[in-house]
Amino acid sequence: MDLSRAEPASGEAADVLGVKQNEIVTSLRRRVRTACGEGGVPSEDRARLVLAVTLLAEAILDAGGMVDLETTVTDGVLTISVRSSEPITQSDLDNLPRPAAATDDGRATWRFITGDLPIPVPADDGRATREEMLALTTRADAHARGLQELKQELAETNSGVLAMYIELEQRDEQLRHAHARIFHELEDALRPPPPSVPGLELGVCYSPTEADSPTGGDLYDWFVLPDGHLHVTLVDAVGHGVASTRDALTVTHTIRTLALERHPFSDLIAHASRTLAPIAPHLMATVLLARIDPATGATHLANGGHPEPVLVDPAGSARLLRPPATGRGVGFPRPGSPRLLDVELAPGATLLLYTDGLVETRKDVDEGQARLLELAGAHADRPATVLPSEVVERMHDVVLYADDTVLLAIRRPAADARR
Repeated sequence: MDLSRAEPASGEAADVLGVKQNEIVTSLRRRVRTACGEGGVPSEDRARLVLAVTLLAEAILDAGGMVDLETTVTDGVLTISVRSSEPITQSDLDNLPRPAAATDDGRATWRFITGDLPIPVPADDGRATREEMLALTTRADAHARGLQELKQELAETNSGVLAMYIELEQRDEQLRHAHARIFHELEDALRPPPPSVPGLELGVCYSPTEADSPTGGDLYDWFVLPDGHLHVTLVDAVGHGVASTRDALTVTHTIRTLALERHPFSDLIAHASRTLAPIAPHLMATVLLARIDPATGATHLANGGHPEPVLVDPAGSARLLRPPATGRGVGFPRPGSPRLLDVELAPGATLLLYTDGLVETRKDVDEGQARLLELAGAHADRPATVLPSEVVERMHDVVLYADDTVLLAIRRPAADARR
């Protein structure tokens, strides 16, 4: 059996190496999901296993090693093993999201009791990751509710259980940090990297409320439609923690499905709200959509209660793109964008899409937007890949009100840059 290997590289070859490593890791995830689906492994167990295999494979490939995966089913037991050219010790495996056992021949092995029926697994890596994230967030919600109920019961007892209550608080803190680590890693998987769009340069920066905060309701999605246009969805779900992450994920997935089914761009927000109302009646989220033609720069914006985007022209002058009519997001009364905003992304121009955490750090939105316009113009010459991080860092120099922040940059390179 051939082992996959990512050879060391430097300079421009590092990009090729990164692509090859991603292909290897994606292939391993697909094989793990296939085996788990056929073996009837529950989604939440599959999610932790996929993440564990991903982290272990990346570490091996980064060290220049070779890696492969084997699956077997014997007497109702599914065995999944990672084989590496590099030594694997038990200490390497104990801290994985799903700990494994190190065998004498240097393999990492996981075992599961197979289910009675297979469980369908999405073929698309992104959709499978979203399904796994939803399974874990649901499980985390159940744990949180159980812990809260237990705390209330302990609080009603006499002082003799005070020591138990303190111990529970400590375990709760440990569990929160463990979940935060897993959620951060899964959020990285849920934040899609910029797609390859000839004629456009893309960049993104995500800044969480706190360094150890689990998840938030600020998510984005961008992909290329069959006609070559770039579609961007930016969502800010009402609420905090894993519940808002689940809501934001639900909205982005719904809009992606509707867009790929070729529903009218102007109706996507309202259609998504109607679709989700029966199944998620309490879900509320502001939404900003962009549809861009890379060949001409023609850009359509649908704003459902979201902060106004910023357009920086080739000369470095920045302005807010205010919608022609007030729109409302998913879950709000009369959702949708009554009128689209149409602009041209000229060669050398940059479009910035962001969530309110970027401009509310000093509790004054007007001041925040004014500072954003100034910084966007002053840094207009920076590459689109690094512009979001630099702007977010400077906008967050003083933080009186902390909130999750997403900033996306979309630039149409100047003619001389394209040549």
